[in-house]
Amino acid sequence: MAVNPLPLNTLHPVAGIHLATTNAGIKQTVRDDLLVIQMQHLAAREGTAAAVFTRNAFCAAPVVVARENVAQYRVDYLLINSGNANAGTGEQGLVAARATCQAIAEQQGCDPRSVLPFSTGVIGQPLPVSKIVAALPKALSNLQPANWEAAAKAIMTTDTLPKGVSHQFSLQNQLVTITGIAKGAGMIRPDMATMLSFIATDVALPKNLLQQSLQQAVEASFNRITIDGDTSTNDACVLFATGHSGVVLEHADDSDYAIFLDQLTQVCRKLAQAIVRDGEGATKFITVDVSGGANEAECLAVAYSVAHSPLVKTAFFASDANWGRILAAIGRAGLSDLAIERVQIDLNDVAIVRQGGVAASYTEAQGQAVMQHSEITIHIDLGRGTHREQVWTCDFSHDYVSINADYRT
Repeated sequence: MAVNPLPLNTLHPVAGIHLATTNAGIKQTVRDDLLVIQMQHLAAREGTAAAVFTRNAFCAAPVVVARENVAQYRVDYLLINSGNANAGTGEQGLVAARATCQAIAEQQGCDPRSVLPFSTGVIGQPLPVSKIVAALPKALSNLQPANWEAAAKAIMTTDTLPKGVSHQFSLQNQLVTITGIAKGAGMIRPDMATMLSFIATDVALPKNLLQQSLQQAVEASFNRITIDGDTSTNDACVLFATGHSGVVLEHADDSDYAIFLDQLTQVCRKLAQAIVRDGEGATKFITVDVSGGANEAECLAVAYSVAHSPLVKTAFFASDANWGRILAAIGRAGLSDLAIERVQIDLNDVAIVRQGGVAASYTEAQGQAVMQHSEITIHIDLGRGTHREQVWTCDFSHDYVSINADYRT
């Protein structure tokens, strides 16, 4: 069950984006497992697309194909399946991914290289291309602008609920929209997790500026979450800019671009945090807030050392204020010349560590009271600089082990 999940409020349609889902029976026949997203281009100004992908060396076949296509060609369609990752499948996997792109191209009269394929699910199993191809006509005949919620459900695997966020705001005296969906609950530590996200806006941006905005937004959101420290073979985040609103952003130094980037980052951050809240077996949403760092890198090193510690995560599941585990995780983060007497640790507003040991004001009752909360912030002040970074994570429960032990059955 997700931890205080964000409600799936109205997902506003984005002019120029149509979506459709259907069941292809890839792993199950209960719910839709195939999603098609179409970008409709204006005659006067084509839409653009940007993407970031996993850095896992064993990246999945669809990642290879999508990365090639988005870099060189106009994007017309995305084809996403759940239930099968098409990863660890060698040359056969590449052939399969391209075959699904070809199937859309033949039915829609587009270039197969204008199709980006994405997959999520079990690694190492052949993609059932024939099932996907057979299901495509039904999906393609039902492309609609209002199908965002159905799309969010179709890409789920071990997720317990769909994840979607939509913002509308004013640019150049015009109402514009950013709407996005995401999936992910485990194998999450994006080095952008099993994470997929698809976001669209009706603003027009040139491809290089769109790519820049996506990378900046992802760095402050999806690249700040972790469930278990595992980076998936299939991670990807795609951003469409259709231009259908008539609002055009050309330069990064435009004041309107700053507004757009802030809104995009907010959407990405909400989606990223929704993934953590729905972490496999999660019972607590944990913010690791590291301040007083000499630079960004060491703040993140400390934050991830704490967030990835199985001992820290299991203590939080048990609601055990075993603060020594946090202390140890900070100490092994690899910071040179760390003055431990300057390090301060708080759980929410309770002082835990001061001057290298337990705070004089701390009591076990205070620690236990904080640990009963479903949302907890670990505040860490390194006392060696002015930089600050946050990472979002969750606890490890019995259910996490059960879900992943039984994943293929």
